[in-house]
Amino acid sequence: MSRKLQFQCPVCGSGDVFYSCEPKCCFNHVCAECKATFEPVTKPAGTAKRRIAEPQEMPDASDPAVACAKCESVAVYVDDDGALVCKDCGTVLEVELTEVTP
Repeated sequence: MSRKLQFQCPVCGSGDVFYSCEPKCCFNHVCAECKATFEPVTKPAGTAKRRIAEPQEMPDASDPAVACAKCESVAVYVDDDGALVCKDCGTVLEVELTEVTP
């Protein structure tokens, strides 16, 4: 069973993080606790691909989001083993939080 993305703030560790933009622009996220901002980016985590189902609770527009490094889809979810997987192309991904501004 997959689930939607969640990020912890790289400054204070809070899980109360929301996506403040849109995919056509950037992936700016904001921490509700300390107001820090950051942008997640992905890279492939190897060559293996896997299938993943959509989560039962689909993300809304303010939930954390990231683009797949291979196909740029935002249909990236967390698999039951904790791996980030793109639903559209099956790429297993690693995420890095960049542009961190306290």
